[in-house]
Amino acid sequence: MFNSLLIATDGSDLGNKALAAGLELARLHGAKVTILTASDPVSTALGAGGFGSIDAGPILIQLEERYAEEAQTILAAAAGKAQSAGIVAETLHLPQHRPADAIVQTATELACDTIVMGSHGRRGFQRLLLGSQAAEVLARASVPVLIVK
Repeated sequence: MFNSLLIATDGSDLGNKALAAGLELARLHGAKVTILTASDPVSTALGAGGFGSIDAGPILIQLEERYAEEAQTILAAAAGKAQSAGIVAETLHLPQHRPADAIVQTATELACDTIVMGSHGRRGFQRLLLGSQAAEVLARASVPVLIVK
């Protein structure tokens, strides 16, 4: 155990706490580290209605580009923290993936033995309870999950 960690972060305060905890765990155990962030699928409720149709294509492209830029900023900061801690870490952005799906899928594909993540993310009202994504990862993961509060 603690040979291959998947650390999920969204750049939030709790995501950064999870990153710090995961990096310390990796340092103590000499574990391999993958830092993951995911961008939700972009969807729109724009439709025909009584006002005609709207071409949402350019808007969706701009949103996806913005999400990718934000993910790269989050991952660059995380990689910098890992490097400062003397840890070599791979970074990974999965666009158009719900966070729970991305985390469980990546942990399986990379044969990670532990997932580290924050208890809540940046997901509106749901952040007031145990985050829906954290709860889903706990329910679906086949490896231990360290939830940081």
